[in-house]
Amino acid sequence: MRFLDETPSSDGVREQLFTVGGVPGVLWTPKDAVGPRPLVLMGHGGGQHKKALAMAVRARRFVSDCGFAVVSVDVPNHGDRPRDEEYDRIATENQARVEAGEDLAPLIAGFQALVARQTVPEWRGVLDAVRRLPEVGTGPVGYWGVSLGCGLGVPFVAAEPRVQAAVLGLGGGSELAEEAARITVPVEFLVQWDDERVPRARSLALFDALGSTEKSLHANAGRHGELPSWELDSAVRFFARHLSA
Repeated sequence: MRFLDETPSSDGVREQLFTVGGVPGVLWTPKDAVGPRPLVLMGHGGGQHKKALAMAVRARRFVSDCGFAVVSVDVPNHGDRPRDEEYDRIATENQARVEAGEDLAPLIAGFQALVARQTVPEWRGVLDAVRRLPEVGTGPVGYWGVSLGCGLGVPFVAAEPRVQAAVLGLGGGSELAEEAARITVPVEFLVQWDDERVPRARSLALFDALGSTEKSLHANAGRHGELPSWELDSAVRFFARHLSA
C-alpha cells in the first residue's frame, strides 16, 4: 500500500489517496484516529469515481457521525484507472444493441458480471491492506454500493466473509440470484420506483433472492439518479447498528 497525497482536514476528517497493486483508492478516517474501528468499503456508480461528490459526502458522514474508516477505489475504466480497450468495446457494442431494440438491463447485468471477476479480488486485496493500518485495524466491515456498486457489490459481499452488513440497490436481475442467495448478512436494499435503467421487477427479484434473514426494502418514487438524501441518514443508522456493537 503506497500513500500518494493527503487533503488537509477542515472538518475532522482525514482524506488520503493511495494505491494497492496499481488500484487507486481513497481512505477517509477521523483526523486523529488511534486504534481499530469499523470500516466501510464503498462502490461507486457507473461513470463515476472513488471521490465523486456524493461518495465523499457519504464517506464524511460515516466518519464524522460514527467514527468509522471508509475506503473507496476506482473500478476498471473509471477515475484514475487506465482505459481498457476490451471494456470500451463491450460498452460500445451494448449501446448499439440497445439502439437496435434490445433491453438495457440484461446487458448492464452481463457487463457488470464480467467486471466483477476483476474487482472482487481487487477489493479483497484493498481490505487486506487497509486493515493492516493501526488506525483501522481488523474491526467489522460494511459495504455500501448502488447501481454499478450493487452489480459489483453482490458478488463481493457473497465472497467476502469479513463483511457484516451491506447497503445495496438500484440494481437487479436473475443474473445475480445465485450470488445473492449466498449473502446472509443484514442488508438495506434501495429501489427507485420509476428507475429507467433497472426495472423495478428486476430490483424486487434481487431483493427476494437475498439469503439474508434480516433485510429491509426501501422503495422511493423517482428515477435512477434521484435517490433521496434521507437514505444517507438511514445508512448511517444501519451501519451504526450493525458495526458498532
